[in-house]
Amino acid sequence: MKADLPVIELEGVAKRYGAVEAVRDASFDLPQGACVALVGHNGAGKTTLMKLMLGLIRPSAGRLRVLGEDPAAGAAQARRRLGWLPESVTFNPALTGQEVLRFFARLKGEPAAAADALLERVGLIEAARRRIGGYSKGMRQRLGVAQALLGSPRAVLLDEPTTGLDPEVRQGLYDMLTELAGGGTTVLLSSHALEELEGRVERVVIMDHGRVVADGSLAELRRLARLPVRLRLALVGDAWPDWLRPDFAPHRLGNGLVELSCPPEAKMALLRQAAADPHVADLDLEPPTLDELYVHFLRSRDGVAP
Repeated sequence: MKADLPVIELEGVAKRYGAVEAVRDASFDLPQGACVALVGHNGAGKTTLMKLMLGLIRPSAGRLRVLGEDPAAGAAQARRRLGWLPESVTFNPALTGQEVLRFFARLKGEPAAAADALLERVGLIEAARRRIGGYSKGMRQRLGVAQALLGSPRAVLLDEPTTGLDPEVRQGLYDMLTELAGGGTTVLLSSHALEELEGRVERVVIMDHGRVVADGSLAELRRLARLPVRLRLALVGDAWPDWLRPDFAPHRLGNGLVELSCPPEAKMALLRQAAADPHVADLDLEPPTLDELYVHFLRSRDGVAP
C-alpha cells in the first residue's frame, strides 16, 4: 500500500438487514496517523461501520478499502495489521491476563515478550498472573485495549474504549492513542462520552440513522454550525458596561459574574471591548461544546431549527 493512500476508504457504503438500513451512503477517508472519533446515538450505525471495516460483514452497496484491500476478502495479512476492541469485552475468566494476551500474541505471530510489554503499558503487569474472573470491569477493558494493540497495527478500531475506566486510566489511554497516531497508526474510536473527546481527537464523524451527517475538526464543525459563543465576565463593582447589548442576553450569575452569548462574527469586537473596559477584571470564553454541536447537526438533519 502506498504511503499517500488513505488507510481506510469508504465510498457510498451501505449495509442493509432486510428493510433495516444500518448504514446508508457513508463516504469518508481516514489517512495515516489520523485520530478520529465516530459518534452517534445507539443504533446510529457506528458498530456496524466498524464491523464492515474489519471485514466481519460485507457491505450491501458501495466501495470499501482498508489498507488498500477489500476487508471482506479475508486476507490474513491485512487482518494482522488491524487492531480491534469491541464494545463488550469478554475473556475466559479461568485464564490469567498474561495467558490471554500471550494467546492473542501467538495468533498474530508476536513473541510473548510483546504481550508482557503491553500488560506493562496498560497498567496490568501487577495483575498479569491473576485470573480474569477476579478482574474489575476497568481491568478487563484495559486488557482488551492491550490485545487491540498487539502487533503494532496500522489501524486500530476501538468501540467505546473508555467504558469502566477511572479518570486517571482514561487519561493514560488517550495519551497512548495520541502516541500511536503520532507514530503513524490510524486510530478510529467510537464513544458516547463526547465531553472527553474534545482536545483528544483531530476530527469527528457524526452519524445518525446510518448516515454521516457531519465530518470535520471541531473548528470546522463550529464554523459550519455557527452556534453562539458564551462569554463570562468578572466585573469590578456593580457597574453594568454600556456595550453589553440586550441581544447578547447578558445575565448576572452572582459574585460579580456576568454571562452572555454572541454570534461568532461578533466575538472579536466583544473581546476588544471587554479587554478595554476597566470594570472587567477577568473573562472566560467558551466555544460550543461537542455535545452542543452533536445536537445541532442532528436537529439540522431532521429539519428542526437549531
